[in-house]
Amino acid sequence: MKVVGISGSSRKNGNTAIIIKTIFEELSKVGIETELIQLAEIDIQPCRACFACKGKKNCVFRGDGFNDVFNRMIEADGIILGSPVYSADVSSKMKALLDRGGVVVATNPGLLKHKLGASVAAVRRAGGLTAVDTMNHFMLNKEMIVVGSTYWNMVYGREIGDVMNDEEGMANMRNLGQNMAWLINNLKKATERI
Repeated sequence: MKVVGISGSSRKNGNTAIIIKTIFEELSKVGIETELIQLAEIDIQPCRACFACKGKKNCVFRGDGFNDVFNRMIEADGIILGSPVYSADVSSKMKALLDRGGVVVATNPGLLKHKLGASVAAVRRAGGLTAVDTMNHFMLNKEMIVVGSTYWNMVYGREIGDVMNDEEGMANMRNLGQNMAWLINNLKKATERI
């Protein structure tokens, strides 16, 4: 079983990556493989809304890193989407990924169906719930199963590492990882019985 975490931050190894790695620690405890993709290192252009992806299961434009990231999402059992809050919503890199992925899945239904997903946001002050909602709406609209925790999936901090000082937020991330691990393992057991 494998979970891919995608950090939409423009800062490599920033607060969003720290949050995702905290969730990964819980997944690793029960033997779930993890992979962190940092969009800070990957160029993803906006969707052109051409709908040429219909029947192709990928974007027809290959001049950036979208198809590689999207293929890793398709191959994974679970997906964690993480973004810092920029202007009260997700980063432009995360938005480009969601827009393009959304069109590819809309024209090729079922590509992400029944995958587990979770959304997390690194927040300086406000806009975290909007960012989490944006990512959750993508997952819900693509027939994914969204995993929750004991509170909204956001952690507060501005400078890299500040999120570690938000004890309640980090505890919530660890709980989110435990919930995702539990659900992945139980779905695997149920599938094996069928």
